[in-house]
Amino acid sequence: MSESPRPALGEQTNLSWRKQRAGQRMFLGFQGTTVSDDFRKVVAEIRPAGFVLFKRNVEEPRQVLELNRELASLCKDSHPAFLAVDQEGGRVQRIKEPATVWPPMRAVGHYAEGVERVSATMARELRAMGFNLNFAPVADVDSNPDNPIIGDRSFSRDPAVVAGHVRRFIMAHQQEGVIACAKHFPGHGDTAVDSHLDLPWVDREEGVLREVELVPFQAAVRAGVGTVMTSHVMYPAWDKQLPATLSKRIIQGILREEMGFQGVVFSDDLEMKAIADRFSLEEQVCRMTESSVDIFLCCESHTLQLEVFRQQVKMQERFESLEKASMTSDHRVHELRLAHLLEQSRAPDLQCLGAPDSRALADDVRRRAKDFDD
Repeated sequence: MSESPRPALGEQTNLSWRKQRAGQRMFLGFQGTTVSDDFRKVVAEIRPAGFVLFKRNVEEPRQVLELNRELASLCKDSHPAFLAVDQEGGRVQRIKEPATVWPPMRAVGHYAEGVERVSATMARELRAMGFNLNFAPVADVDSNPDNPIIGDRSFSRDPAVVAGHVRRFIMAHQQEGVIACAKHFPGHGDTAVDSHLDLPWVDREEGVLREVELVPFQAAVRAGVGTVMTSHVMYPAWDKQLPATLSKRIIQGILREEMGFQGVVFSDDLEMKAIADRFSLEEQVCRMTESSVDIFLCCESHTLQLEVFRQQVKMQERFESLEKASMTSDHRVHELRLAHLLEQSRAPDLQCLGAPDSRALADDVRRRAKDFDD
């Protein structure tokens, strides 16, 4: 597959390039199990980098595969679509039977030698259904027993254990052709509030944050993870004004400059109340661009999707520094595509879903976890 022609950075200032960059910095979600005419119109205007599916989009694996094929057909051959899902296992698993139903990663965390097998098997099933990116693994440390959103989605309460499993999961996933995503940077494990509903705060000292929250993410970076997702969480030890997603100090300063991550950074969903109720869309778009967030995740509202797109174009026209930052994000998305999508080999057949060996592996993990708990 040929690479699309790309002008030098200094030449990327006309309106058509601004619109292309704006679209390539967006992932879209939608309602329903088929592509509606309304959504087709949104896609035609935005030309997004990719799409994300949720439980509401899923009936069964064959339908998911056909839906992913249809979504891919809406994008240019020179810009093949990223097709993403949250398939963590446990509570967050969008495709279930007849696919293998995986236990939560806490259970997998009790079976260290099985992490690679679980991850590789999960990745093969995802590729069979047309996906090429999984918003997993959770790299959060489950350090707060009152946390309403992480809990058993985390591998462990021990940062070193989480780090080891995150590394194994990422390497196995990406070796099977599915891009991994370490989330939710810099760590959602010590919160007591669901960021879908309100803005959580983590009031830990910086030294503790570095010794706990950052350890698994550093392991993810060293493992070559393709993408990282931010958290809509306040960390006053680092930034007293802005949540991580909007914070240049946290994303650019810590993740990129200190930890050396050069891949693609996703925002968490822009519809979550943690930021949607506190910052105007213009401020979100500008601050996330400044912080070096590359892709805006807009999971449902077509109105929001179009407004994020238009705000990006307007931002690039008004602020030269943010236009340059947008160019850099577009370049990182382009590099991710070159590294992981353009040379994809043939996907496994759907018959691999829920294979006896895979079900046996999932059952073995559950049994070992139960023995550990007992």
